[in-house]
Amino acid sequence: MIERSRIDRLKSGTGSVGLLLNPLSGRIRKRKEAIRRAAGELPGACREVTNAHEISASVDTFVNAGTDLLVIIGGDGTVQGVLCHLFATQPLAKWPVLTIVPGGTTNMTALDLGISGSPESVLQQLGACFQKDFPSALVERHVLCIEQTGAGKIYGMFFGVGLIARAVIFSQSRIKRLGITGEIYSALITFGYVAGFLLGRRQGAWAPVRMAIAEKTLPWHQGTFAFLFASTLDRLLFGMRPYWGEQPEPLHVTFVRQQRQLPLRSVLRLLIGRGNDLKDKDGYHSCNTDELELLIDDDYIVDGESYRADSRSGPLRITPAGPIVFLVAERAAANAKS
Repeated sequence: MIERSRIDRLKSGTGSVGLLLNPLSGRIRKRKEAIRRAAGELPGACREVTNAHEISASVDTFVNAGTDLLVIIGGDGTVQGVLCHLFATQPLAKWPVLTIVPGGTTNMTALDLGISGSPESVLQQLGACFQKDFPSALVERHVLCIEQTGAGKIYGMFFGVGLIARAVIFSQSRIKRLGITGEIYSALITFGYVAGFLLGRRQGAWAPVRMAIAEKTLPWHQGTFAFLFASTLDRLLFGMRPYWGEQPEPLHVTFVRQQRQLPLRSVLRLLIGRGNDLKDKDGYHSCNTDELELLIDDDYIVDGESYRADSRSGPLRITPAGPIVFLVAERAAANAKS
């Protein structure tokens, strides 16, 4: 757990702050100068990062300086880069408190924490915190740890395979070039893939995935699946909560077997988290767990970044790590400033 002294210093207004800004993130590229000015209003140094090496070097600089609050100005991929490096190099007690300024294309992690609005407005809310006795909340979230023999551990908040992974990979190579960002961008991608699937497409980007799934409360599930996703987030895109497991564990898992037809009514119930009447025998499953194993030879995504699994190296294992602490500035702080 993060040292209590860090939180005490932040609340007293004496905490040190560091800012990581990714100018290539989806919502930042066209407004870099305005966001740089807003970031400059906060106390502490701001370092710009555009790749994993720069993220790692900057995080090391802030950790070595004893930074109490690390402000990540970027999208889910930037947050994932920070998490991967911190887990690989630092015990949790040495971590700074983290907060996110949603500057990416989808920003699922920030939205789940209740952080929304333009990057400039969120930075202004943070600035108001430093001037008004730091009105804020601390929110804990576990993080996914994805590991396979022979490969480095990957950390993130959302894992997807099958239709979900193919949609994200396609969007990165094609649709993203249009410059559309935010949940509108994600809605276009999601609608297109779900529509294609409902219309019976099963080839190319709509191809199912073959895998074997092991979870502690179930025997091995083997076969062909439309998709599987796992997350420690309570809320996904558009406020969706597409899981209905009742177990107390922090890892939410949902998967759907490949079917000749996937009824629209079933898809809608799944997406809004009302899947309790969707049965295992019909190919739908959702649970909360603390360990998931997949035998798979296919692409998968973690927070929008793509990877490849190889069953010759054994199962892909997903477990929760943490929890870690995020700071969320109260919206009232922005109003109090004015």
